[in-house]
Amino acid sequence: MAAVLFGLAAEFDTPERLVQAVERAREAGYTKLEAFSPFPLKQAADGLGERALPLFVIAAGAALVGASIQYGAQFYLNAVDYPLNVGGRPLHSWPAFIPATLIVAILWAGVATLLTFLFRAGLPRLHHPVFAVPGFERASEDRFFLVIEHGDPQFEPQRCAAFLESLGPSTVREVPAS
Repeated sequence: MAAVLFGLAAEFDTPERLVQAVERAREAGYTKLEAFSPFPLKQAADGLGERALPLFVIAAGAALVGASIQYGAQFYLNAVDYPLNVGGRPLHSWPAFIPATLIVAILWAGVATLLTFLFRAGLPRLHHPVFAVPGFERASEDRFFLVIEHGDPQFEPQRCAAFLESLGPSTVREVPAS
């Protein structure tokens, strides 16, 4: 075993075996787990305890904040700070404020959606220690990986390797810390 490890990775041939491995690892008390798959596996995500806040809630919240700020700024500038009566129109002419308010609401929702996606995906992350595992490139093709990280309270390299071997993977490899 290497002196410094990020963790241990087990490679599986089928998604069902990965889902079973995640469930058994959770039952065994492991908490710092990562699963890698070429396509989304809801059962694996549920087993890992991943719960995503619906993106529309974040987008709608950002849209409301952006729209409120925009509408408030227009009202303040046109009715309070620099009131200018042109052609007898009211100082608080709300129909004129709506187009800019909608545009800003859409902009804020889009930016919040992008930033939420980047944050939830852990991006931009140009390198992950698991990229050094031989054969890991197949995680985007036809292989499924379960990684138990060194930071797990129950992580002990020999015991963890034996546990991963008991799950019936194709291989169990060290993930070097880099």
